[in-house]
Amino acid sequence: MSLAPELLEILVCPKCKGDLEYRPDEQVLVCAACRLAYPVEDDIPIMLIDEARPA
Repeated sequence: MSLAPELLEILVCPKCKGDLEYRPDEQVLVCAACRLAYPVEDDIPIMLIDEARPA
């Protein structure tokens, strides 16, 4: 499974409110502005700044 397109349309970076790029092969959502990658575990985006890693 992957993230629903409707969900991807409304998700934004919790830090800067910028757009996110979904990378299904890495299972992350990446914010280019903040250079952070938010993990996606079991098709659930973990949108916590403390859980993000450098992109």
